[in-house]
Amino acid sequence: MTNAQNFYIDGAWVPPAVPAELEVINPATEQPYAKISLGAEADVNRAVAAARAAFAGWAATPVTERIAAAKRLLAVYNARYEEMAQAISLEMGAPITWAREAQAFAGSGHLEAAIAAAETFEWEAPRGTTMILREPVGVCGLITPWNWPMNQIMCKVAPALLAGCTVVLKPSEIAPMSGVLFAEFIDMAGFPKGVFNLVNGTGTDVGQVMSGHPDIDMVSFTGSTRAGISVARTAAETVKRVAQELGGKSPNIILPDADLEKAVTEGTLAVMSNTGQSCDAPTRMLVPAECMAQAMAIARAAAETVVVGNPADEATTMGPLVSALQFDKVQRLIETGISEGATLATGGLGKPEGHNIGYFVKPTVFGDVSSEMTIAREEIFGPVLSILSYTNLDEAIAIANDTVYGLAAYVQSGDLERARGVARQLRAGSVYLNGPDWDLFAPFGGYKQSGNGREYADWGLHDFTEIKGVVGWD
Repeated sequence: MTNAQNFYIDGAWVPPAVPAELEVINPATEQPYAKISLGAEADVNRAVAAARAAFAGWAATPVTERIAAAKRLLAVYNARYEEMAQAISLEMGAPITWAREAQAFAGSGHLEAAIAAAETFEWEAPRGTTMILREPVGVCGLITPWNWPMNQIMCKVAPALLAGCTVVLKPSEIAPMSGVLFAEFIDMAGFPKGVFNLVNGTGTDVGQVMSGHPDIDMVSFTGSTRAGISVARTAAETVKRVAQELGGKSPNIILPDADLEKAVTEGTLAVMSNTGQSCDAPTRMLVPAECMAQAMAIARAAAETVVVGNPADEATTMGPLVSALQFDKVQRLIETGISEGATLATGGLGKPEGHNIGYFVKPTVFGDVSSEMTIAREEIFGPVLSILSYTNLDEAIAIANDTVYGLAAYVQSGDLERARGVARQLRAGSVYLNGPDWDLFAPFGGYKQSGNGREYADWGLHDFTEIKGVVGWD
């Protein structure tokens, strides 16, 4: 990419104010394959100034024209779809098949959903003699993670632009190439200058500056709960709106009437997908106490079907973790699980056989896990499943809710009505019953320390709009 060492500001590719480079590491080889520039306060100031100057014109642009621009972006995205899949596969080690079918798809899928939502959104509506208007929040700072790069970029950028906001995007510096490519798509789609801006950099040097910037009206952040707290604290100084999608430790309750073989197999493979690097992964599997041994055997068999290997090989189903830091964290938590007395069903410490180079880990399953154990409480962000037991439904629900997080939860049952009843008692922003298809129009976001606000389709549009009541309109 010729633009990797530049930033996209005010409709043009520009160098950083002060040169500072960072090598981008291929996690499958542990070798650098590209360089990006790291921004600083001066770069943020320039991008924010461009977004602020563009705001009034873009906010006044008719919704139909903003939708037309988004449709042009979708056309560009689809025309260069394979480039996006390859970029994501390279930067985060995603198997190429997964990168195409899930990672790159998330970008086009969420853009389509946002467009459809904008076409039917209630931008204004009467209530008695008052007219309720939905207007853009303003200049938005968007800070996105490395684990689902296009999913999170599009979940923020698409609704923000459709709502009439202007944006400054900071992708993760760990997996930045998809963000640079996306900025090229924006440029090709012909958005007015200053409407979209991109500055690469670290959370400290760029993200925190954005969070506290007086000319940014809203920050939307996806990442760890620790970093989210820091963003919110900094943003509070200027009383800006903050939307956060943070950590998770999602329970997967398998009820006694569920098909145990199917539920455990699917639940195990869901944890292993994306190398376990999904905030809503069902990492705590709850099974009836009498089924623990059987569930461990099924989970072990499922985990051992995972094909760990070269991300460029279409037969690979699990690539490496994204970085050395992530590898060390996952190894530490696997070691903690062993030392605290959980039963290791498969996997464990070290790299899989034949994978000495790259941040590869073994698909790992622990059984006989209790709620007090570290691996049941801390977000591991790797392919590690913990199986816990319960004796009755009330206990299962109590264990499921016994977490500081509340992003997602999963219920498996042969009785849909029973599953619905359990879903009502779970403290989570999303509950998935019996392995449903991905719904791009469902709200996504968390309870408790998993954040606030909601993303996807019209839910994202709501987050990026202010509500104005014009009293005496009629």
